[in-house]
Amino acid sequence: MKYPGFLFTIAVLLGASRNVSASGHGPVFGAATPTLGRGGWSVDQAFTMRFGEQAARERMLKTIVTFGITEVLQVSGSVPLSVSSSSLPGARMMSAMSGDREFEALVGYRFQRRPVGVGGRQESTLYLGGTAPTESDRSGVGAGASVVVSAATGYAGRTHYAWVSGNLQKYAARNGGRLGASETVTAVYGYRPAFFRADTGRPDLRFFAEATFENRHPDRLNDVVARPSVRTVFVGPTALLVYKAIAVSAGLHLPVYQRAGGVKERARVAVNFSYFFWLK
Repeated sequence: MKYPGFLFTIAVLLGASRNVSASGHGPVFGAATPTLGRGGWSVDQAFTMRFGEQAARERMLKTIVTFGITEVLQVSGSVPLSVSSSSLPGARMMSAMSGDREFEALVGYRFQRRPVGVGGRQESTLYLGGTAPTESDRSGVGAGASVVVSAATGYAGRTHYAWVSGNLQKYAARNGGRLGASETVTAVYGYRPAFFRADTGRPDLRFFAEATFENRHPDRLNDVVARPSVRTVFVGPTALLVYKAIAVSAGLHLPVYQRAGGVKERARVAVNFSYFFWLK
């Protein structure tokens, strides 16, 4: 895997001369509202794993590149680098990237922001984009492009954070088949301990409790159900460590409800490394 290391090296060389802050990052699985500042870049290396029954396992490594056009408008794209296939049904996994073998592009627009109390703010952000699968079919069903629409709103303060979001992904038909659309809802509560609230240049650590509900419609081939619908609720803890231009986040999601016709999941794990920089 030489590509991730090369990309990270380029980012370091471009951004090393400027002291930046990665404080805009948030939860692992759920969506948040912050956007990059004008001219800001971030490079993320996201690694996710899913564990299921009958020794089923799926791994995904993706690179996500984000650019801030203005203070409230940003664009991002994700590229799948390494994927291990399994019998597990598709899932969104992280809000900023598809959990399937897809190239994805998103535009984020923070359309609402207002101060609340001392050091707090309420924000709302809309995301629009689409995906292009790297494969022609999945489990015998044609894999077409998709449209992604999502929105997040919430509160961010010095001590507490809270966000809710909704996401819709709908696929186009291909070769007589159509992958099932999905609706996802996430809820996040975050807490920053007192030691990390002072602006003294020390590392910033935040803890989150996250929940994800997903309803994935059945895959169809020639108007016949090829894979049944899936409905899941996952909850679990995550954490975010930020220091200057670097952010590392990780989390665990466990199922509290599943209605699946195939192999059921036992756990989801995600680790994300981010680097922030500005081009001169």
